[in-house]
Amino acid sequence: MTTQPVPQTPASPSPGIPPMSAVSGQPGAVTGAQFLDRLRQNPPTLYIDGKRVEDPTTHPSTRNMCRSLAGLYDLQHDPQWRDLLTYEEGGVRYATSFMVPRTKENLHKIGEAHRVRANYGLGFLGRAPDYMNTNVMAAGMGADYFAQGQPEGDHGVDFAANMRRYAEFVRNNDLCLTHALTNPQVNRAKLASEMPDPYIALGVVRETEEGIVVRGARMMATLPIADEILIFPSTVLKENADKSRYAMGFALPCNAPGLSFQCREPIDVGRDPEDHPLSSRFDEQDAFVIFDDVLVPWERVFLLYDVELANKAYAGTDAVLHMAYQVVNLKIAKTEAFLGTAQSIVDAIGSGGFQHVQAKIAEIIVMLEIMKAFEVAAREGATLNKYGVMTPARPPLDAARNYYPANHQRLPELLQLLGASGIIMMPSKADREGPLGPQIEKFLQAGNASAEDRLRLFRLAWDMSMSSFGGRQALYEKYFFGDPVRMHSALYEIYDRSEPVARIQAFLKRD
Repeated sequence: MTTQPVPQTPASPSPGIPPMSAVSGQPGAVTGAQFLDRLRQNPPTLYIDGKRVEDPTTHPSTRNMCRSLAGLYDLQHDPQWRDLLTYEEGGVRYATSFMVPRTKENLHKIGEAHRVRANYGLGFLGRAPDYMNTNVMAAGMGADYFAQGQPEGDHGVDFAANMRRYAEFVRNNDLCLTHALTNPQVNRAKLASEMPDPYIALGVVRETEEGIVVRGARMMATLPIADEILIFPSTVLKENADKSRYAMGFALPCNAPGLSFQCREPIDVGRDPEDHPLSSRFDEQDAFVIFDDVLVPWERVFLLYDVELANKAYAGTDAVLHMAYQVVNLKIAKTEAFLGTAQSIVDAIGSGGFQHVQAKIAEIIVMLEIMKAFEVAAREGATLNKYGVMTPARPPLDAARNYYPANHQRLPELLQLLGASGIIMMPSKADREGPLGPQIEKFLQAGNASAEDRLRLFRLAWDMSMSSFGGRQALYEKYFFGDPVRMHSALYEIYDRSEPVARIQAFLKRD
């Protein structure tokens, strides 16, 4: 397929999605209880183990994650964090992750807020709501970018105005968003239009008076336990024409008619948090998203058919830089968690006097300080973009996006080396309370910790580095920013090397 065949059709039935203007409620930062109430009233269409999740707040595979998200929202109202995690505008307090940074001081506050939120999950909650919040903030401020594309039919749609209104809608209601970028892994050697079914990849079927009808699937939506899904274009849409049915950007409620999330096997298996301290709290789930002729109202469409516009959307609005800034702060928190756990193991078993142990801790310290330096460089090098937004400097963020995936795998490995067999021999809480409890207390104590404290610590190290949760995290980190080879190629193409080259050339010509 070289162009999008999108004939105008008669008006379709009501999409069943209320207009954004009809969504009422107290504007501003919500509480955990309000977030949970929203999920109960409008549950996302999740399928786990072959069954529909009727209420994610009570389902055994999702309820703990829902509670964790609620706790994250409640932090906004904690007197200790309220002034950092929220800001006031027009007499209303909104989440700081929606704040438009106009100065470097604003950017510093946003970064500090990112780290406080990240620390809540020890950096292991990869798609906390503030990640997508930064996206919609930047896209809303850069909404003029979307004015360059328009639908084929005469529907009176203003994509730029749609993007601005949607960003305001998400901020005002403090919504939790997920997103999905890539097509299913069917045949990477072929274009989406060359697949056995042209609608394996998500594509536009037709335009109607109410909106666009879309069909197909997208991978991979992390944190589908959300209010809405944002479908933005991938930055690597491969098509042979300027226009394509696969180039699009829109948003939908996660319970929109015809929209379904097929989740992977749960990692939260219902164990006590003492036994599974991370996986019992922060299984944010991953899903592929199925669109069965879903009608997207025009007010929720931001981009259509334009391949070049789609591929450059994140860069054109600078959303990619604000999202990367959130991620760098998240990875700082995660690296600090590895450092704290590793040093706690060393302290508990008294191994700190050995130089090879000190060297392993030093490795983590070096990685942490490198990530912190990237954050400072990005913030201090920030400039106002053409939309009036103080935007972090790109080179240190691009360096971070290439550095961390290549080096993260060393962190769980270091925990394994420091904990050794102690990370394997870990009786459960039920075992400690069982008939052999006294023997466990005697034989599994540490030089500087009781058996209970030692096992709690080693259970955390296990969940960070060896459990199914830890394994998923390891793979996730490899591809969090995208294909590492593509990331290196993009860095090669983007990075300005002209000054160092000129210096070398001048040196070679020096008399």
